[in-house]
Amino acid sequence: MTTSLLTDRYELTMIDAALHSGRALRPCVFEIFARRLPTGRRFGVVAGQGRLLDALADFRFDENDLAWLARERVVSDTTLEWLAEYRFTGSLSGYREGDVYFPGSPLLTVTGSFAEAVVLETLALSILNYDSAVASAAARMVAAAEKRPLAEMGSRRTSEASAVAAARAAHIAGFDASSNLEAGRRWGVPTMGTAAHSFTLLHDSEEQAFRAQVERLGAGTTLLVDTYDVRRGVETAVRVAGTGLGAVRLDSGDLPSLVREVRAQLDELGATHTRITVTNDLTEHTIAGLRGAPVDSFGVGTSVVTGSGHPAAGFVYKLVAHQDDDGAWRPVAKASPGKVSRGGTKLGERLLGRDGRAVAEHVIIDDSRDGVPDGGHIDDEDLATAGASIRSLTVPLAVDGQPDARWQGPEGVQAARAHHAAAITELPPEALRLGEGDPAVPTVYR
Repeated sequence: MTTSLLTDRYELTMIDAALHSGRALRPCVFEIFARRLPTGRRFGVVAGQGRLLDALADFRFDENDLAWLARERVVSDTTLEWLAEYRFTGSLSGYREGDVYFPGSPLLTVTGSFAEAVVLETLALSILNYDSAVASAAARMVAAAEKRPLAEMGSRRTSEASAVAAARAAHIAGFDASSNLEAGRRWGVPTMGTAAHSFTLLHDSEEQAFRAQVERLGAGTTLLVDTYDVRRGVETAVRVAGTGLGAVRLDSGDLPSLVREVRAQLDELGATHTRITVTNDLTEHTIAGLRGAPVDSFGVGTSVVTGSGHPAAGFVYKLVAHQDDDGAWRPVAKASPGKVSRGGTKLGERLLGRDGRAVAEHVIIDDSRDGVPDGGHIDDEDLATAGASIRSLTVPLAVDGQPDARWQGPEGVQAARAHHAAAITELPPEALRLGEGDPAVPTVYR
């Protein structure tokens, strides 16, 4: 199956008109960035780069695609002929998946002809906007959990394709596992899950249900103890599984007080090593509210797969430079009220202080004649003031249309997860506070 029609009609009609005007093959640079972070957020997390590279490999127009476009009269015959030969031959560069970002950060740069680059707009935005929204929300939850494990359990709260993407993005941002099996098969995300309330209700008694689960999955399983009376459920769970019961799960009730009661009961019954996991519509704020409670792990569903109130990261895809007929590169930018952007190809660099914490996000704007900035534009005086170093943020993602395999597949997911764990340590401590605030570091254009 191709990915070429996962796009908006106007991408193709623009190509149609540009071929007619003779400008379709003009070399161009497009950029994805966020004008601002979601209200109150202090940083964002980049996710989806690996998925985009996979989708790019399948972005072509086959006979069925072309026949439908012809039947619907979307574009002219000339454009259909051009689309039939389409293969992206340009380059992609940008922030590594798992890195953090701020307003204006040049997250993805697409270089190629106008036609071959503009047609990727919808696909790139749909992937990066959703995945980054999930990863950004997940990172806040990881911070709130304070090193206790989290599982993503939101498949039934979003579309089937988004569920797989959400599990992947949450894992990159620090979630330990997902309930989604396709995410495990496709991306190597660890999977987890035992039973729902329907399993208990199926049996003639709670004890019968627990015995069936323990006999099949072992005493180390997790038993859901709140289908009926929680106290009785805990007593039955320990009686059936013994004091070696792996965990009990709570999915309802006043969790702060209920968790303490269950912990005390488990200890009284001798199940001192039985863990407590909680679910029940958790958000980063309810997780933070349980910091002082004896919770061992969390399961999060709706909130993480919907970006915790911000289901899209707010990224835009803009033309920032093109080559004139004389070969010179010209920066271009829109000046619409409230949507002003900055022209020119850009690179990202992060200024780090003596303590290794981020001081500023520097966006280096092209001032060369070839459309590619040189980088390293931070002055020695700035380095002396900050007292430490800079980290280059822009890396190649695809060259001559060929994706860099390092960022793809399950291995790419694990690389992104490790990179995120390192990048998050560069943030100043206030960045991890859940209260509303400004971006944790300023963005400086140079």
